[in-house]
Amino acid sequence: MRIAMANDHAGTAQKNEIAAWLRSEGHEVVDFGAYDDQACDLPDHVYPAALALARGECERGIFVDGVGYGSAMIANKLPGIFAAVAQDPFCAWLARSHSDSNVLCIGAKIIGSALAMEVVKSWMTTDWLGTTEEKYARRVAKVIEIAERHVRPL
Repeated sequence: MRIAMANDHAGTAQKNEIAAWLRSEGHEVVDFGAYDDQACDLPDHVYPAALALARGECERGIFVDGVGYGSAMIANKLPGIFAAVAQDPFCAWLARSHSDSNVLCIGAKIIGSALAMEVVKSWMTTDWLGTTEEKYARRVAKVIEIAERHVRPL
């Protein structure tokens, strides 16, 4: 799977650790930065990564910033993006299984690297239940319908 990754200065170390694990699992990582811990503006990195997903150039995204919410707010502005913040494995499982999220956002100032890795592993290995349970497909379809009414295509 091709995975877009992005971060700000607060998330560089965790992003690098996650990227190494993803590569060890056979995934291709497209890294949109930041590449160090120098202060930077989150949109400069998350927007191009989310755009790559919206254009179909990547299949999923994992974004790491201080809290996670900044990345989710930026990514969710683009059509076809379903970004969720998860700070524990159960929430990551729910974000995939119930909501078919295609972007995981993590807060490096909120959780440490050991827990972040468990969150990523949960999210990456969970399938969407909407393929077998109609209620999840119906709920996600309603979100897509809302987006189609209000979000302009690229």
